[in-house]
Amino acid sequence: MLLRWRRWRRGRPFWGGLVTVAAGVEIAVIPLAPMKVMLHQGVAGAMSVLLGAVLIVLGLSAWFTPHYRTLTGILTAMIAAAALVLSNLGGFLIGTVAGLIGGGLVFGWQPRTAPAPESPHPNPPLVEEEA
Repeated sequence: MLLRWRRWRRGRPFWGGLVTVAAGVEIAVIPLAPMKVMLHQGVAGAMSVLLGAVLIVLGLSAWFTPHYRTLTGILTAMIAAAALVLSNLGGFLIGTVAGLIGGGLVFGWQPRTAPAPESPHPNPPLVEEEA
């Protein structure tokens, strides 16, 4: 079981997706907090929840469709940067910074290449040609 988990995790941008999901949760939860300061937000509160949900979906997309990692990484960074302006300073800067880091990790991830199969004779014998 642990070997299957390790193989699944290494076959995709796992850490980038995890940081992206955490950023989305952080941005979405701030306006839902039971603080009097957050009660009168209006459109900014709705945008925070929407941008957080989009970041969560992008993080899950990085996990389950790793072949779209370039698009997912770029969109994650763009949404995280937009959250800085459209919602509570991007979750008080924590969500924006985490989203930018997650987007960079997803964008920069490369799948491991399988090692080439070894030939049956690693050192073939030298054959001398007769003239």
